[in-house]
Amino acid sequence: MEVVVVAEEVNRPAKVVDDVKETPENGIGLVIPSNRIQVSSGKKPVRFYVNLAKRIIHQHNEVVLSALGKAIGTVVSISEILKATGWATEKKISTSTIESKDENRGRLIHKAKLEILLGKAEHFDDLMGAGRHAEPSEVQKN
Repeated sequence: MEVVVVAEEVNRPAKVVDDVKETPENGIGLVIPSNRIQVSSGKKPVRFYVNLAKRIIHQHNEVVLSALGKAIGTVVSISEILKATGWATEKKISTSTIESKDENRGRLIHKAKLEILLGKAEHFDDLMGAGRHAEPSEVQKN
């Protein structure tokens, strides 16, 4: 059985071709939709992913947050922050299991995968216009 690579961090910027980021530098020609965020556990702070998700929602009206294994909790936190602060609404949640080869032991391991599709909230554009730190309650009063 072969290792399935979901995404890999690339040090140079990816090319954008017809709304899809193409990253051939990773050696397998992986194509990642430009509205998808692959979240890693512990590599970046949650606030980084929250701000990145806001930018993607602003550009594409929705974002897909995706994680494997230990990073699943981080994806849930990002999603809950975006929903609680009025930036996004939950559209779909999907779970699955992937197989990959453990390089140290040479055996197949199963990893949980979570994907959360978030859409632009009703007051998203108002929040963007009011500034990055505005809360939905402040915008609704106007």
